This record gives sequence, structure tokens and C-alpha cells, in this order.
Amino acid sequence: MLVTYKKVLVAVDGSKEAEWALKKAIDVCKRYKAELIITHIIDLKQFTDIRAYNINVAAQAEEYGKEILSSYEAVAKDSGIENVKTVLEFGSPKIKISKDVAPKHNVDLIICGATGLSAVERFLIGSVSESITRYSKCDVMVVRTEKEL
Repeated sequence: MLVTYKKVLVAVDGSKEAEWALKKAIDVCKRYKAELIITHIIDLKQFTDIRAYNINVAAQAEEYGKEILSSYEAVAKDSGIENVKTVLEFGSPKIKISKDVAPKHNVDLIICGATGLSAVERFLIGSVSESITRYSKCDVMVVRTEKEL
């Protein structure tokens, strides 16, 4: 059976790994003439200590998320991808990507970067890419940067 992808979701966070994942997603979308959905999930649990100082972290994180999504969208369109959507959500990326965003947009493939978590962190909490791989109902591609190869 020939595999084709019609909707590809790429998870981005502004990292070098996310840039590599986007490049791979663009290649896949070109090959299959697929729609590209670029998502950024804002995990406010990361900012719990800062919120004690009454800094509006959510607004700053949302602004940053919009900026990187806009930047990635421009890269995708400049690369020839015509059908590009962006999705900005709040929540745990580990849960939101595979259990909410992907099903909501009926994606065939999720592409994400490999994480740089230490062995101890992976053992205790697991990585986002590991969680996506474990809980997704569609294919998942984890992309590594050159330094990881």
C-alpha cells in the first residue's frame, strides 16, 4: 500500500530542532502536496515561579508564540507550500499535540524535533517527542539536528 500524507503537523518551539523539523515538514509537504499545520504550545507550568512576581508571562509567551509561528509560516510559504495554517494553544505540549491538535485537524503525520533533555529528566518526566510518539494515532517523525547524528 502506498503511503501518502494529506495533512502534516509540525510542532515548533523556536529551537534549532524545531527549524530542522520545519525543513523536513516542508520537504514532506512538497513531496505529497500536503497541507502544513504549524503548532506552538505554550506550557504555562514552566512559568509558575515567575507568576508569583505578578509578571504577565502568559501575554509575553503568547506574543512570542505568535512571532515564531508567523516566522515559520513565512519560511514555509517562501519554500512553495501554499496551504499553511498556524495553531497556537495553551497547555502541556506532551498532551495537547497528540491528543488535541492532531485529531482536531485530522493530520496524517506529526513531525517534531528530538529533545535535548538529560537522561535524568527523560527518566523522570519523559520528553515531548516521546509522548507524541506514544500517544499519537497517526505516524510520527522525530527529526534530529546534524549535531545529534
